[in-house]
Amino acid sequence: MLQESVGIIETGEKREFEARTYAKVTRRIVPFLMLCYLVAYLDRVNVGFAKLQMSSDLHFSDTVYGLGAGIFFIAYFLVEIPSNIILHRVGARLWMARIMITWGIISSGMAFVTTPTQFYVMRFLLGLAEAGFYPGVILYLSYWYPSHRRGKMFAAFAMAVPVSGLIGGPLSGYLLHALSGAMGYAGWQWLFFVEGLPSIVVGIAAFVVLTDGIKKAKWLTGEERALLEAQIAADSAHKADHSMREVFTNRRVWLLTAIYFCLICGFYTVGFWLPTLISSTGVKDPLMIGLLTTIPYAAAVVTMGLASRSADRRRERRWHLAFVSVLGGVGLIASAMFGDQPVLAMVGLTLAAAGALSTLPMFWSLPTAFLGGSAAAAGIALINSVGNLAGFAGPYFIGFMKDLTHSTNTGLYTMAGALMLGALLTFLVPARIVNR
Repeated sequence: MLQESVGIIETGEKREFEARTYAKVTRRIVPFLMLCYLVAYLDRVNVGFAKLQMSSDLHFSDTVYGLGAGIFFIAYFLVEIPSNIILHRVGARLWMARIMITWGIISSGMAFVTTPTQFYVMRFLLGLAEAGFYPGVILYLSYWYPSHRRGKMFAAFAMAVPVSGLIGGPLSGYLLHALSGAMGYAGWQWLFFVEGLPSIVVGIAAFVVLTDGIKKAKWLTGEERALLEAQIAADSAHKADHSMREVFTNRRVWLLTAIYFCLICGFYTVGFWLPTLISSTGVKDPLMIGLLTTIPYAAAVVTMGLASRSADRRRERRWHLAFVSVLGGVGLIASAMFGDQPVLAMVGLTLAAAGALSTLPMFWSLPTAFLGGSAAAAGIALINSVGNLAGFAGPYFIGFMKDLTHSTNTGLYTMAGALMLGALLTFLVPARIVNR
């Protein structure tokens, strides 16, 4: 009995020590990574708010806007994989700082666009600058957390997207509303300039805050480093070694890429078109549009947190991902069906944001469950770069169809269908390799 009691006490102490250690790691890196993604996402999609004034000022059609919004992802596709491999080799501290500083400068430079060609070029350059950030963070978190802890961490990081909407929506609306004409510049120009500056500041801070892996974390004790390394080693034991060639020919990797493509269709439909969709219900004041966007984004914060915690607690990934994906699709369909009824349209957009934005943290628990090392760097980048081509195809298709039919409905129904397809494809991924 005495030995059993001692064993229970020792086990309890180990669990308490483990919990304290991971809490320490989380406090150190996750809030900063959330801040990085918050300013990154704001710079990526603030063009959706700028469109409310920029399109009329510069005489851009919806097709021009859709192409410019989406061309970002062509550049993203071209350099995503080498960017993630470089991060794996040189470390997150240097590479994340480089990414954030360059994208902040380019984002602010968007204020001086005057022609469609300039718009396309600047969006393309922004994609080049930012490529590697999101998959780089996913890879970086996999260095610190084992599979059964990653769902919550991915969700905490991804929660920066709806939080960005909560902050960026009212801020963007205010800048358009209050600074229009200030010092001879349009409100949309002030929006780009002001919202690009935080990325530069945060990029400089990355040199101080980020640490290149567990071994270099001087802010951890030796015992804490040993615990974290043991947990990662145990988690990696089931992962087969993959060469670069095997990654690019792995059917599971390409299946996950197809799933991700479908999810991104819905994700960036919300990101790039939410202000326009709210405007189409009859709301015209940019400040009011900005305030209304906080409703869908707040719903996404709640949904993302609940779904990720449930997935980690139950160690079940596929049904959780399918659920939020279908929820997003239903929301897009409802927003199209009731587009002329503001209250019902907002309900649809709220469901769309809650579901579509929650798909990403749910999804990234899948590939990181069976890819490790350099194969994880290449595989995550491959999935993200090819899948993000939907960020080009989706916005461009919606803009093209809006110019062609004078309605966003066809585009919204198509993007909803993509989310539903992604939910179905999820069940082709074997449960035994992802439910960890």
